[in-house]
Amino acid sequence: MSKITLTIDQQQVTVSPDATVLEACEELGIKIPTLCYHKALPAYGACRLCLVEAELGGRTRVQASCTLAVSEGLVIRTDTERVLKTRRVMAELLLARCPDSDRVREVAGEIGVTDTRFEKKNEDCILCGLCTRVCSMLMGSGAIDFSGRGDTRRVTPAYDRHSEICMACGACEQICPANAVHVEE
Repeated sequence: MSKITLTIDQQQVTVSPDATVLEACEELGIKIPTLCYHKALPAYGACRLCLVEAELGGRTRVQASCTLAVSEGLVIRTDTERVLKTRRVMAELLLARCPDSDRVREVAGEIGVTDTRFEKKNEDCILCGLCTRVCSMLMGSGAIDFSGRGDTRRVTPAYDRHSEICMACGACEQICPANAVHVEE
């Protein structure tokens, strides 16, 4: 199998062609913040904390590193002012949504965000999708999913009632970075 060579923060790295930029960064020991990523699940890009600048063919874009596939000659910058500023805004938005979440406060603090200028919502779910993905993709159940759109979006069992297909395995509770899921047996 051929390998892909790309540049991350002026360091060349050679990785598998099925790797993501986030995985390539991890290989170099570059820490990228994320709340919605888990190695056992397909990337989702919901939290937007793992943003990087990606340059290919003279075009530069800010993209989520967890969903960005590596490609030959790709140049990644993880620490530009544009990237850091955008990550801080995303952290502020998550902190405004879930100000009582220890994990959200921890990750936000790691990038220098301790408070938010946005109105606090006091929600408990950051809508990262980890719980819904682990339930459907790893457990094969699909007992919970997203419902609603926009500011009414939330994670719920079908018809807002405990689902009979829920195995009460607790995988959704274990994977939730905001401690928002509580399995009732």
